[in-house]
Amino acid sequence: MKELPVTRAIRPPVYKTGALGLAAALILSACSNQPAATDPAAAAGYPVTVENCGDEITFDAAPQRLMLLKSASVPALHELGVLDRAVARAGAFPQAYFDDATLAELDDIAQLTSDVDATGHLQISREVVIAQEPDLVFGEVENLSRNSLAQVDINLLEEPAFCSTSPDTKPDFESIYDQLRLYGKVFDKPDEAETYITELQDRVAAAQADVAENENRTAAVLYPTVGGGTTYAYGTGSMAHPQLEAAGFTNVFENTSERVFEVSSEQLLGLDPDIIILLHTDGDPADVENALRDLPGASDLTAVKNDQVMTQLLNFTEPATPLSVTGLEHIVEEFQP
Repeated sequence: MKELPVTRAIRPPVYKTGALGLAAALILSACSNQPAATDPAAAAGYPVTVENCGDEITFDAAPQRLMLLKSASVPALHELGVLDRAVARAGAFPQAYFDDATLAELDDIAQLTSDVDATGHLQISREVVIAQEPDLVFGEVENLSRNSLAQVDINLLEEPAFCSTSPDTKPDFESIYDQLRLYGKVFDKPDEAETYITELQDRVAAAQADVAENENRTAAVLYPTVGGGTTYAYGTGSMAHPQLEAAGFTNVFENTSERVFEVSSEQLLGLDPDIIILLHTDGDPADVENALRDLPGASDLTAVKNDQVMTQLLNFTEPATPLSVTGLEHIVEEFQP
């Protein structure tokens, strides 16, 4: 579930002026005694530079043509009022993630492909993405890196946990708020970002208030491979860890600093969590639960014996986005009295 490393430095995009801007420039050059016009972008506070995945990325104007290669950023873009700037999307966008208003906006965005592999990764060609003429792409995929897009002056933003270089190794709920502020800066929507952050903070506090004071159960977050294969677990480098803590549980993988890693049936049986939360990208949750139950010795797991297994879509936990707050609410509702 790793993504390709980035080895080349990012180049900020060069934005071309339109015909009107060119005409204005010609008039000004012919009439040098007139005062220079104010650049509208500069007047609006551009250019702006943000840091993402260890790279500094410069925007000369608020992005107007967005391309979505992952679903994690969608709620934030909707709340900031810029989702309607998306010209295309590719990958899985499960309806369960979104409210009716967001779904209505998504329906208006052309979907190039919805195919993902067994681990939830999208495969799409560079040529297809470039053909959409985006000025900003959300989500890096294995065969389409940030640097390959920078070569054609297209910026890319990724959720910090998914960065192939300089990932966020200690995500928490503050990571969500920091990323929202970054989006607010990129789109010149700081007030909208802060309003949404306050709403999310209130929701986290309300969920934590519902956790029993004497809660002491252990839990594990897993990503089984449907149909057989590798089972992945989430350590302290993932949003799963602070999410479990907020729900009052102890992560059985609290001593593993990796975000996601392979785990054997023997390891799982040895740790024997009271609660298991299964993640998946799309499809029938029953298939995901069967993938757990088909593991050797799974019937001996306390969580399985006591029917304390819950399945939810990946982005309700990973990465650290507003959907992680919704995921916390799901967990508390499922396991707290």
